Amino acid sequence: MGIKLSILDQSPVFEGDSAADAFRHTLELVKVAEEWGYHRFWVSEHHDSDQVVGSSPEVLISYLLARTESIRIGSGGIMLQHYSPYKVAENFNILATLAPGRVDLGIGRAPGGLPRSTKALQHGIVDAPSLEHKLQDLEQYVYNLLGDNHPHEGLRATPIPEHPADIYLLGASVASAKSAAELGFPYVFAQFINSDPEIAHNALAAYRCHFNHNKGREPQLILALSAIIADTDEEAKELAGDHKLFKIHLDSGKSVTVGTLNQAENFGKQADEPYRIEVKDAEITTGSKETVRQALLGLQQQYGIEEFIVTTALKDFSKRIHSYKLLKEAFSEVLVEGEQ
Repeated sequence: MGIKLSILDQSPVFEGDSAADAFRHTLELVKVAEEWGYHRFWVSEHHDSDQVVGSSPEVLISYLLARTESIRIGSGGIMLQHYSPYKVAENFNILATLAPGRVDLGIGRAPGGLPRSTKALQHGIVDAPSLEHKLQDLEQYVYNLLGDNHPHEGLRATPIPEHPADIYLLGASVASAKSAAELGFPYVFAQFINSDPEIAHNALAAYRCHFNHNKGREPQLILALSAIIADTDEEAKELAGDHKLFKIHLDSGKSVTVGTLNQAENFGKQADEPYRIEVKDAEITTGSKETVRQALLGLQQQYGIEEFIVTTALKDFSKRIHSYKLLKEAFSEVLVEGEQ
């Protein structure tokens, strides 16, 4: 089973950089990703953040599609809980019409920001439907399959593209895996957010076990991970540093993972309910290209994964580019060796 390599870029802003610098780096990265043969390139959605600035994936995707020719580009992901499925379908139908066969619509289940931005995004919304209901509506709008019994019977999300965007569900739990399976969607497990191997194993097993084959699709699994590749194992480990993740547990039972202690504390304060913060070591696959190649081959064998989507958050952009270059070289060499 071959391996496809893809990139998740979050347009990070490091000290001394501006938002314009971050977007310039995203554009440069997608161009070299296309040149090197990466399969797809996704951008994320975050709100009210100084650290990651891609607050509108649809706008950024259109910009990147216009400046590339072949690589698939999509969202990792659109936070559908905030939006009308009809409007999301319209946006991505336009993108898919402009760039046929190149558009992915990844849907995330997290809020993409702190409670303050969630309140602003959902201002005026009363009795919102569940995310599962929104996902069902989105699928019908994107693929022009609105049923006769739907309240909006006859409605179309125009334009109707010849090759609609492919829909993916993103998550980091057994519940999200089951949702993807029941809907018959491809599933992306975010290991860089939840690195618990037992949860990953159970989620991917649940996805395969509960997959709905009635829609004519086959299960498709992608593992999203954080990786840093350098010329030596020692350099990669040094570049990774001692990175932490912060998981906020609210008394209501909700939990969210963020990248800094300040974000975690602000989330808890804005949620306006008792909370606790759990500090966790970030799961980052590090090493030389040979070390990382072996690590990913091990994950492929363990989980039966056909594709990895990799995010690399390095302040030095030249080292970030070099990391992705080494990763692609590692698996190009595997292919060449296999052909001999």
